[in-house]
Amino acid sequence: MHILFLFLDGIGLGPDDPQTNPLARAHMPTLQTLLGGQRLLASSAPYHGERATLLALDASLGVDGLPQSATGQAVLVTGVNVPAEIGYHYGPKPNPEVAAYLNNGNTLFSWLRAEGKSAALLNAYPPRYFAGIESGKRLYSSIPLAVTSAGLPLFTHTDLFAGEALSADFTGQGWREMLGFPETPRLSPQEAGARLVELALRYDFSLFEYWASDYAGHKQNMDWAVRQMEVFDGVLDGVIGNWGLVSEELLVLVTSDHGNMEDLSTRRHTGAKVPGLLIGSREAREQFMRKQTSEVSGTSEVLASLADVTPAIRRILQKL
Repeated sequence: MHILFLFLDGIGLGPDDPQTNPLARAHMPTLQTLLGGQRLLASSAPYHGERATLLALDASLGVDGLPQSATGQAVLVTGVNVPAEIGYHYGPKPNPEVAAYLNNGNTLFSWLRAEGKSAALLNAYPPRYFAGIESGKRLYSSIPLAVTSAGLPLFTHTDLFAGEALSADFTGQGWREMLGFPETPRLSPQEAGARLVELALRYDFSLFEYWASDYAGHKQNMDWAVRQMEVFDGVLDGVIGNWGLVSEELLVLVTSDHGNMEDLSTRRHTGAKVPGLLIGSREAREQFMRKQTSEVSGTSEVLASLADVTPAIRRILQKL
């Protein structure tokens, strides 16, 4: 079994209000089919269907204040309740206290390497990104920091052009229009989804980071947010296009670090729970979402928070 983690920055489970929630407005037929006709809303979770499961995951983790990117992402790649340990939510980029959890060799990526398993962050980064890191003008966000701290490389424009990685917007259009690479291969959303599956099957674990959703939330731009979600739905269409292969070999996880885009009435993050969307065979989904058996009740507890994600990934991959 391979795991593909699609990380959507800043997406919570919000109300069925098309005036403020792009997820209540966007045309997303693939996602709605996976969810039995429902949209990606708070009222839709929990859901258990033939191809997908939707859970609502706690991103606040018992800590006062609104969840933030650095700590939320750190939780997702460590399984440690970092906000509780340091006493606050923090972001967008890791400060020294948060970075300490990502540099200590105990991230998911470090564990994968120690176990002899293959892993990759499937995003390609442009030359200006690496120049900014090397000059000290830019800081890694939590996920790239976890990857590089584990000794894994970040993919470059060369990897993108070779089809070994994807652009942050899935399609390559942003590289053409904003980054000055007009020769960037252009993919349809469906082609990008198919490419993600192709790449994910090369690794035991792979992750793709999509940050445009958080950007749309902070900008309170409804039209742009709707377009991003409709592109993402096309990507999902490409992911499940070969369902026989996906259902037998791949488990897809979609989740986020905090709420934001689901409520465009505010520029701030929200305290909403975030989606824990699992796509794959029923058996794989059930194995993933069930925590260890409780000694008190004798029953398995369902995945409930961001801190449960890395332990679930490790549990699945340890069985390989």
